[in-house]
Amino acid sequence: MPLDVARFDQSQAPRVDTYQEWQAAQSIPVVRGFHVPDIKQLEVSPWGLKGGLASFIRLDGAGKATDAYVCEIPPGGKLKPQRHLYEEMVYIASGRGATVVWQSDGQRHSFEWQTGSLFAVPLNAWYQHFNGSGEEPARYFAVTNAPFMINLFHNADFIFQNEFRFTDRFDAADQNYFGRQAKLYGRSWMSVNFVPDTHNLPLGEQSERGPGARNMKFDLAGQIMCAHISEFAVGTYKKAHFHGAGAHVLILSGRGRSLLWPQHAEERTSVEWGPGSLIVPPELWLHMHQNLGALPARYLALRWNNWHYPFV
Repeated sequence: MPLDVARFDQSQAPRVDTYQEWQAAQSIPVVRGFHVPDIKQLEVSPWGLKGGLASFIRLDGAGKATDAYVCEIPPGGKLKPQRHLYEEMVYIASGRGATVVWQSDGQRHSFEWQTGSLFAVPLNAWYQHFNGSGEEPARYFAVTNAPFMINLFHNADFIFQNEFRFTDRFDAADQNYFGRQAKLYGRSWMSVNFVPDTHNLPLGEQSERGPGARNMKFDLAGQIMCAHISEFAVGTYKKAHFHGAGAHVLILSGRGRSLLWPQHAEERTSVEWGPGSLIVPPELWLHMHQNLGALPARYLALRWNNWHYPFV
């Protein structure tokens, strides 16, 4: 029996980006462009999903693997309990507070954080953030792989209402999950679930990337996403390199500029940066970071593809 086929104009074929539709439905600002001068100064609006104030960040270099957002918790406030089937890394941009994490049938775990802390939310575990100050707001910056996961399954209920517990990533019986000693591999590879202070963490020597360069790579909570901190000395630069899309480079300290350009192109894009600046180099663009200040420059990169659990 022949298949009954109706022929349509190819230009009318529907293309669905489920993540983009979900993002638009959140009704909060979306920051676009090439870079953000200071994440602490971004405009934020009420986000019903979180119960706080927030803004998405979708810079040109993000691609469709990762996204980012900033979220602010009012003084003395708290966000709504959350769980989701995508990974999330959190950097505390300002303030102090605490986070509680639990499985649906397990004991609650809590840890305190401050400006400069870094941690990952265990996959699909329940969590809730609390502002520890009654006078000042707390603001954090998060990178997730929501675009990949939401578009992979294109079903929001599966992402946000999934009952599966990843006990191999977060065992509720482990009372020291967020306080256990980090495991250091070689000079600059670390498995850890919570980093109290990224600004002052000792780093391993990385002279192959330039004189005085230092680095530390993180496997956080068993994710396929990962992070690393790089530092380079006064009057030096990080050698030009390139990689895939979605690496969110957040300046922790120092002042300087980055040059970015497509391979085989002569024209360079120059971006000036300081503490709180965010740069997301486009996929396969060469880029180099120059320290133009009087102190060592340090940045945190939150990105796709963990060294411990390589995905691509």
